Amino acid sequence: MHAPLSLRPPAAPLRTIFLILLALALVLPVLTVFSAWWPGSAGGAQAGAIVREMAATVLPEYLWTTAVLGLAVALGAAAVGTASAAAVTLFDFPGRRKLEWLLLLPLAMPAYVTAYAYTDFLQYSGPLQVGLREAFGLEGRLLPEVRSLWGAIWVFIFSLYPYVYLLARTALTERAAHLMEAARLLGASPARRIWQVALPLARPAVAAGVALVLMETLADFGVTSYFGIQTFTVGIYKAWLAMDDRLAAAQLATMLLVLVALLLHLELRAQRRMRFAAGGVGRAGSAEAEPLRLSGGGRLLAWGVCAVPVVMGFFAPVLFMLRPLASDWSVLPWGRFLEWAGNSVRLGAITALLAVLISFVLAFAVRRSRDLVTRAVVRLASLGYAVPGAVIVVGLLLPVGWVQAAWPEARVPALVTATAVGIVWAYLVRFCAVALQSVQSGYARVPLSLDDCSRMLGVGGAQLLARVHWPLLKRSAAAAALLVFVDVMKELPATMVLRPFNSDTLAVVAYQLARDERLGEAALPSLALVAVGLVPVILLSRTLRSARR
Repeated sequence: MHAPLSLRPPAAPLRTIFLILLALALVLPVLTVFSAWWPGSAGGAQAGAIVREMAATVLPEYLWTTAVLGLAVALGAAAVGTASAAAVTLFDFPGRRKLEWLLLLPLAMPAYVTAYAYTDFLQYSGPLQVGLREAFGLEGRLLPEVRSLWGAIWVFIFSLYPYVYLLARTALTERAAHLMEAARLLGASPARRIWQVALPLARPAVAAGVALVLMETLADFGVTSYFGIQTFTVGIYKAWLAMDDRLAAAQLATMLLVLVALLLHLELRAQRRMRFAAGGVGRAGSAEAEPLRLSGGGRLLAWGVCAVPVVMGFFAPVLFMLRPLASDWSVLPWGRFLEWAGNSVRLGAITALLAVLISFVLAFAVRRSRDLVTRAVVRLASLGYAVPGAVIVVGLLLPVGWVQAAWPEARVPALVTATAVGIVWAYLVRFCAVALQSVQSGYARVPLSLDDCSRMLGVGGAQLLARVHWPLLKRSAAAAALLVFVDVMKELPATMVLRPFNSDTLAVVAYQLARDERLGEAALPSLALVAVGLVPVILLSRTLRSARR
């Protein structure tokens, strides 16, 4: 019996060249960072001396602080995310259905916004310590300094635990339910079913979630810079902007990129283990077992496990930021708010549109021809989301400096640094992967037989995309544009350095006002970012609820 012939056309040379150029544009900022170690360059000749100098001065502190911060956040996020996922999945208690989606709300809070809110409320001059001193006649500092390493750990845990919660909840729902029921029928106690059946099955999902949490922690600039913590990301910006040492910044960026690549590798391994475990379950694994009904102390414990993360990660910071709005509206920058919001919306809309267009080009190319070059291009384009914004900034500005040094009269550097070109380029490098994943998910639901039938009827190429694929992928395109738009609105590191002159965004203004101790004024742009971030969280919660029905 002969194998069926494929109706997919071979890859055209011009299309292959175009895809390669597109991939190079998306990975160039990453590749240029490694030029700092190239032996033949001037920077490569100085690499050993700079590394020795950093090793004797700042590098040990960067390594130690980053390691302590990452380890503590990983343990905390794993504990909070796994415990809350187990509570709403394995047990039944009043309010469980509402808590399932309430636990997602901290995803709408950028970590740096949470840091501003806690600082405003808990600092020495904040309302809590002032109220305690006035109520009890006390003097001096009554609470530990919130702008510290342990304060940053607290902020990251309650801002990032939803990554672990989402993956652990999915694993417990899809793979542990039927095995928990089988263990119950075999006479296992509830504690034994949880500790020996459910939680071991969730380990790959927890590991994948922890890897995502660590990547977000390593890439953060807003919290660590505002709290004065010396991490790799802060060190990159100090080397570039404060010390004007591009080579040191590039080499620190490569070290950070190596750490992120290691975490990405661990996350992919955990994802493969999750798929393997899911494949062994079969269709019966989707049947949901009856959760254990709680009462008395167990019910109170479940409420506490689920309510504390939501309060600490969302409701408390929002209430802290609403206080300036309620107390004194005149202090808020209402006059320039629309200008900042307009800049943010404009950059977000442009980037979202371009990211969706690029994603359709890449997804359509790999659907038409799964040759090695096309698959490699798509994989390279998908790596940008794991690259920290600080690395992308260094990777973009390094070649700008080379061009400026070689051709002082060239206008290319001004095009990248003085217009929106550079910042949109950085956004595309970082967030094209988000749009591509959404578009490819939509394509996975479109059968290939439609393409074959269309070609036999004389519809191919761009017409196939416009007349057949686009009507079926409108919702996926809208979801991709929304996710990219929200990510751009919240992006801080790349925006701070690459934004055009006099075009501040909500994220940049919130950071600058908080850095200048004008936390009351920072509340307005911060709350606007939270409101924007709520949109994809609401859509995600609706998707999860519909998936359970």
